[in-house]
Amino acid sequence: MSLNRQWTDRDLAVLWHPCTQMKDHERLPLIPIRRGEGVWLEDFDGNRYIDAVSSWWVNVFGHANPRIGQRIKEQVDQLEHVILAGFSHAPVVELSERLVKLTPAGLDRVFYADNGSSCIEVALKMSFHYWRNLGRSDKRRFVTLTNSYHGETVAAMSVGDVSLFTETYRPLLLDTLKVPSPDCFLRPDGMTWEDHSRAMFAAMEQTLAEHHHEVAAVIVEPLIQGAGGMRMYHPIYLKLLREACDRYEVHLIHDEIAVGFGRTGTLFACEQAGITPDFLCLSKALTGGYLPLAACLTTERVYQAFYDDYSTLRAFLHSHSYTGNPLACAAALATLDIFEQDGVIEANRALAARMASATAHLADHPHVGEVRQTGMTLAIEMVRERAGKTPYPWQERRGLKVYEHALGRGALLRPLGSVVYLLPPYVITPEQIDLLAEIATEGIDLATREAVSVSVDLDLHPGHRDPG
Repeated sequence: MSLNRQWTDRDLAVLWHPCTQMKDHERLPLIPIRRGEGVWLEDFDGNRYIDAVSSWWVNVFGHANPRIGQRIKEQVDQLEHVILAGFSHAPVVELSERLVKLTPAGLDRVFYADNGSSCIEVALKMSFHYWRNLGRSDKRRFVTLTNSYHGETVAAMSVGDVSLFTETYRPLLLDTLKVPSPDCFLRPDGMTWEDHSRAMFAAMEQTLAEHHHEVAAVIVEPLIQGAGGMRMYHPIYLKLLREACDRYEVHLIHDEIAVGFGRTGTLFACEQAGITPDFLCLSKALTGGYLPLAACLTTERVYQAFYDDYSTLRAFLHSHSYTGNPLACAAALATLDIFEQDGVIEANRALAARMASATAHLADHPHVGEVRQTGMTLAIEMVRERAGKTPYPWQERRGLKVYEHALGRGALLRPLGSVVYLLPPYVITPEQIDLLAEIATEGIDLATREAVSVSVDLDLHPGHRDPG
């Protein structure tokens, strides 16, 4: 029996994997990974796979990066963890100082959480509590975009709009206001991304005009709606939204958990609109893909609304056991060093251009509705009929065919339903990008070549995309 099979059998006897219908593994191979190096993952039988999705969008500088690993090794001999209530430590102070310096002006306070979903919970609770401390308890609702995703905890699900993740738990969720997304995929022929995004803002303007008295905050994924199929929109929407939030006295929360740290072409997506949100949520690439850590940055104005004598009970009494963990902070500091010292954002421009040129031919594919790109994120959307961008029924699982083909060719491509995307570590080479484009093209050809017979009568999740 192969080593892969041995580890797979042991795994399936005890594990319950995330975002997985476990019955799929009766036929779909589970890949046990032994080691990683750079863009490569290697299984126990010696097969290698290019990590084209950065291991769920977290890895930016490659697996087993020696600079990040060394920083963690040095830290583990000094301090592994300490309670952050009443205590502090050097890595968390240094990281906070650097995040305040790197992010847009006005974000002067940093609150830590363990992961992205928890970070969203922090921002939502902090916004609600801010208004309560100001005597505005009526401001308790949140506005979010359709097709959005902000995480798996209850409040984070409440401000999301991908039905597969939320529908089952609807009785548990908060009552939120949903506004049509500025997603540019279905824009009218001849309309630019900017014009479409500007036109779509009318619905947000109307919602805020009608409901601002009861709204605490608007939350958005700036520029790219990740789990919603890598749908993209123009920065003008964020600029208009910032102006409207100021007019209507509503907080603006930017969820940059997936798109921060260079994924959109700038260090942070909000830079492209020239704005500062009231809350900036960061995680995933913050530690280079090494350890769980999240940071919620906010303004001095928000901080001061909680600063008072204890007896007033205005404090933000929110905590996580591993808040500001020193090892995770050390990994984040090493990650920021690489951004600072290696000219990463500038180098990524050449890589992004190579991604565009390597996949440009797919724009003419009879079953590709769009090839879209924002910075280091590129998506190819398969469609049944190109003319009207008619989607494939999600039950046909066309993306799964691309995934299986890619594994056979030595690549980890994990499509979002019918959306094949490249979101690689920044250490990828132009030649490796070309190989991924070749593999993706082959997979798309195979996935769209034949008709698939499945029952689509019962569709509880229209427009559903398999989680990527």
